[in-house]
Amino acid sequence: MASPQLKNGHTRIANEILEQIAKTNLNGAQFRIVMVIWRYTYGFRRKEHEISLAFLAKAIDSQRAHVNRELKSLIDRNIVRSVGIGKRRGRILSFNKNYEEWTEQPVSSPEPELPKKVEKPKKAKKQKYSEDNTYYKMAIYFHGLVSAVAKEAGVEHLIRKANLQSWADDFRKLIEIDGVGKHLAKDVMDWVTKDDFWKTNVLSAKKLREKFGELAIKMNATKKPVKPMREVIKDSRDKDIAFTKWVESGGDPDAFDWS
Repeated sequence: MASPQLKNGHTRIANEILEQIAKTNLNGAQFRIVMVIWRYTYGFRRKEHEISLAFLAKAIDSQRAHVNRELKSLIDRNIVRSVGIGKRRGRILSFNKNYEEWTEQPVSSPEPELPKKVEKPKKAKKQKYSEDNTYYKMAIYFHGLVSAVAKEAGVEHLIRKANLQSWADDFRKLIEIDGVGKHLAKDVMDWVTKDDFWKTNVLSAKKLREKFGELAIKMNATKKPVKPMREVIKDSRDKDIAFTKWVESGGDPDAFDWS
């Protein structure tokens, strides 16, 4: 049980000061700083004493930066005076008992205007495609074809985590921006996933869009029917010329083959 005794030390404070300090608008930290200054000045029957920020912070159980800010406020309001720097480089502080000199609020300098925040342009949100959306259906269709190719080639891991929203957006760009018809897009999808060379080189909607022009040209080239060679029409004069040569070479005219 605590049992403080006057004989162990006490601080003499005039009642008038106590009455005035009770009426003064101080926050908790400021009031505790005043109490510590009383303790180490009036408590030792002296008017001033060197008190460092570190000592004050420990005495009121607070941070140095916080103590420094609140002590400055007390000095600005003329409740506490800083009369110099002591031998240990701490401030020499005293309490101003002339309460008529105290000010209710410190004289504050105008706060500097904070620079206005420059609003960054908002990034355009990527469109989200529902399962009923045409472009999403195209993405699903092509992903199915590509998955079969990838599985057969042993590279299924390359498309396992495919972003179908991104694929759908690539198909939207292919149709709306590049101006490709949906039927042609489907034909190229079907062809490219069967072509021996391209089927393992086009495994995403993005790559399909990048190569679409080249793929469409190659697809059309492979689909063109091969024109049959014109039948050579035999000229009847060919036999006459052959017969003449046969006779000139000593052949028997009756033995010539006219067929």
